[in-house]
Order: sequence, then C-alpha cells, then structure tokens
Amino acid sequence: TQTETGVIAASAGNHALALAYHGKQLGVSVTVVMPKLAPIMKVTACRDYEANVILFGEHIGESKDYATKLGEEKGLTYINGYDDPAVLAGQGTIGLEVIDQVPDVDAVVVPVGGGGLLAGIALAVKTLKPDVTVIGVESENCPGFSAAWKVGHPVKVPSMPTLADGLAVPMVGGNALATARKHVDKVLTVSENYIAIAILRLVEHEKAVVEGAGAAGLAACVAGLLPELKGKKVVIILCGGNIDTTVLGRCLERGLAADGRLCRFVVRVKDTPGGCAELTRILADMGACIKDIFHERAWVYSDIFSVEGEILENSVASNSLSSVSVLLHKMPLLCIKCVVETRDAQHAEELRMELEKHYPGRLRWGPSHRRGSTS
Repeated sequence: TQTETGVIAASAGNHALALAYHGKQLGVSVTVVMPKLAPIMKVTACRDYEANVILFGEHIGESKDYATKLGEEKGLTYINGYDDPAVLAGQGTIGLEVIDQVPDVDAVVVPVGGGGLLAGIALAVKTLKPDVTVIGVESENCPGFSAAWKVGHPVKVPSMPTLADGLAVPMVGGNALATARKHVDKVLTVSENYIAIAILRLVEHEKAVVEGAGAAGLAACVAGLLPELKGKKVVIILCGGNIDTTVLGRCLERGLAADGRLCRFVVRVKDTPGGCAELTRILADMGACIKDIFHERAWVYSDIFSVEGEILENSVASNSLSSVSVLLHKMPLLCIKCVVETRDAQHAEELRMELEKHYPGRLRWGPSHRRGSTS
C-alpha cells in the first residue's frame, strides 16, 4: 500500500512542504525531489517534517523526470502537484471560498506555473458564476502556460531564473491545461521587476510577506497589464509566503530600484579637499539618503574611458599614451560610486538633473553594462 511503500513528488517547494507535513501527520514516508537551487527555507522545512529531500536538476522539469524514474524503481507512488485530478479538485476549493466570501466578485487573478491551481479555481468559479473573469499570470522568464495556451497542448519552454520560483515549470500539466482552456479567459506574463515591486507593495501596504510566485497576480495589476479591471471588484490569489529571508531582502531592494526609490550612479569629482563634501552636500540638499558610497583613485583611468569617452576619443583613437598621461595630470579626479534612497521616481529624476548640472559629462546614472567596467 501507499502507506507502507511511501510517496514521492517533484516540487520547487510548496507542494513538497504540504506533502511532507501531511506525510508526517499520517505516518507515510515522503520523498521529495527539488531543484538544486530551491529556496533554502523550503528545503529545511521539508527536512524538519522528516521528508527525504533530494536536490536534483536545474529546474522542476528535470526534478520531475528524476522523481518519476526513482518512484518506478522503488515502487513509490508519484503525486503530481499540478496535474493530478484529485489535487486539481483540492485547489479548486479556493474558488469555492472566493465565491462564498466575495459573491459579487467580477474577476479572479491567479498565478500560474504548472496550471493546477488556475485550472481548479477556474472550474469552481465558472461553475458557480459563469460571468466572472478568470485570468492567469506567470513570469516571463518561464512562460510555459502561455506557450501551451497558444498551441493547445503542453510544450516545453526554456526556464530562466525567476523571483517566482514556485511558478518555474517548463512544461504544464495536460489535465490542467485541458481544464483551464475551457474556463480561463486570459493568460499573460509579467516581468521580474514588477514581481519585485509587487512583493514590496505587499510588505509596505498589507504587511504581508508573499513570495514571488504568490505575488505574480498583483504584479500584473501594478504593471498596468489589466486596465479592464479598473473600478471592478477583483480577487487576487496570494498563493505562497515561503521565501528565504535573504531572498526577501534582495527582492525588496530590487523592488525599490525598479520603483525608482533606490538609485545608483557613478560620478567623477575633483580630487581636492572638499570634492566629496560638495557631492554629499548636494545629496543632502536634495533630500537623498546615502545607502552606500565607494571611492577609488587607482582605477580612475578606466572610468575616464567609460564615463568620458568623448573627451579621450581622439587620444585613444590615435593610441597617444603621452596625450592621455598629460590629460590625466590635468584632471585630478576621484571616482565616486553611490547608491542612494529617494522618495519616488520623480524625486530620483530631479536628483539626476541636479547632479548633471553640477557634474556635466562626469555622471553615469543607473547600472552599467559596459564590458570591463569597474562599477
């Protein structure tokens, strides 16, 4: 029996956690195969529930293939977290709760990875309220459901790292897709920046810690991808809060950066007494808070090339090292790299313009993608 032999599943974390928890409660041996880069918190929690955790594969697709093979070899029952009909039915109870608690709902927005949650909720909601709009949202870094939606059957798509690791399923389930296609009105993808902003918004406004996968639905709204829902009563499913503390910190910083409230720039100031003081005075007068600051002299030569390429264009083109040396001696400069906090995107733009005015041609705003840059 399953109780005696045990069960096995592949999961990025949440399904594994649920299986491990109930396995411990029921006395059933549980083996979960998780991607090698699965969140540490989820891995640790599964082990705390006495599950046998195996880290295998770069993404959930590879983990699933290994779990299926291992299950066959050891006689373990495989439990699919997003395509088993019984699991879909269980996930559909969320739809029943939505209709029960918000009977006049106009639309339901659901994060989608393997498709089970979306399919179950859509079936329940549409059965009770056919006029309610059901929308699926996934990360653009792993658009498995969108790809399957277009062609009408599951297809494998490349999976890139994403803040919504719980949605990173390269190929959706056949049962989930077949069920969802009959009841889902729209499926769209959202960028990583807006997922980060959504996590930030939930922390700031709702005091809720939600992982990237759970915040995908809100991300679509924040990104302005669902203008048709303006003024309507909308339920957004927040389907996960299992996020590593360190990852949460990075998500919040990324959200602040995407929101224009955390800015990075490189500026060259005069390497004389008061040079740095002048910069910090400007930042203080503008109401910007310095989060990180770094200065260097030894490699200012490389920054002259990257920041003020126009000034040195003729010298570099002619390979005139003597000309460069003379110019360097005439320009005792200090390279300052700063990360500052601002109130919002408008405040950040005002700061950028003020710095441009004081340091014409010596400011590089935002992250650098120049090859060989030291910034």
